Amino acid sequence: MVDGVFGGYTRWAVVFLIIFVLFILLVPYGVAAAGAPAAVY
Repeated sequence: MVDGVFGGYTRWAVVFLIIFVLFILLVPYGVAAAGAPAAVY
């Protein structure tokens, strides 16, 4: 049962990548919306 180039790992890699990107994009806005000083990246 092989799906994708790297087998079953591809699905988890994509899921992790999506979660990671959403986390990086949403956390600064959430912190700023909470009233804390916005982090400078």
